[in-house]
Amino acid sequence: MWSHVSTPRFLTMPPGVRAQQIETAAGPFAVLEALPVTGLPERLPALLVPGLTGSKEDFLAVMQTLAQSGRRVIAVDMRGQYETPGPDDPAAYTCAALGSDVDALAQAVSPDEPLHLVGHSFGGLVTREAVIDGRTKFASYTLMSSGPAGIIGPREKAGRVMVREVPEHGVEYVWVNRMEPEALAAGVPDEIMTFLRKRLLSNSVVGLTMMADQALNAPDRIDDLAQIELPILVLCGEDDDGWPPLVQSEMAHRLGADCVVLPGAAHSPAVEAPETTAAALTRFWNFAESRRPSAA
Repeated sequence: MWSHVSTPRFLTMPPGVRAQQIETAAGPFAVLEALPVTGLPERLPALLVPGLTGSKEDFLAVMQTLAQSGRRVIAVDMRGQYETPGPDDPAAYTCAALGSDVDALAQAVSPDEPLHLVGHSFGGLVTREAVIDGRTKFASYTLMSSGPAGIIGPREKAGRVMVREVPEHGVEYVWVNRMEPEALAAGVPDEIMTFLRKRLLSNSVVGLTMMADQALNAPDRIDDLAQIELPILVLCGEDDDGWPPLVQSEMAHRLGADCVVLPGAAHSPAVEAPETTAAALTRFWNFAESRRPSAA
């Protein structure tokens, strides 16, 4: 049940990628920043937001490729996740509050031009709040392995266990009894195991619990999102065990958006199929930029 946690296959920084901290009006955020290895970033930048129990490292395998198309690419730890600090206030971890953080990040990363926004899984429920609230103008929006409302299927069961066990027993208990045994059974290398444990235990307990609750109980806001004039892409793996691909395809239809289903991928396409994921994002971003009035 816990094998769904996004598990990077490597942690070495590719050329052009480095760890950074970005100061925003909402406070500091830990990020990974990728810049083109050769040349300057001449295209619009991109901001990548991970899911529940995830982190910026979930995007590590795609960042160099995405940057090589001529972009600055930023992957972030949300408030209370891994290396970004967060308060012990449940109100800080609602989708709306985290969406406000995305607005602040977008303004700090690219104050003078719109950027491409990507939300993975729970990050999709968060980022759509930033799109709907209208405070920030985005160049495009990608929902990656996300859905119209609360998580369903095996991941719903895992979320309910987390909401129950984290406040009662703590995060270490969830690691030892849930995540570590499955990671060991899956043959996860020692270096990655050490990272997964450190990442989980670095999460805010209040934040992790509240985010899980939000992921379970998020309302359907697709009709609100459809009112926003913005190029939108729905991207998922053919074996997604979160929101089924059919559900995501129906969501795309409601949005008037393209739906790209990637072979060989499940719920974490950036980890499981990095090259095809990066190609799909780059193609969509270039298309969105070609449709901008200034591009004419």
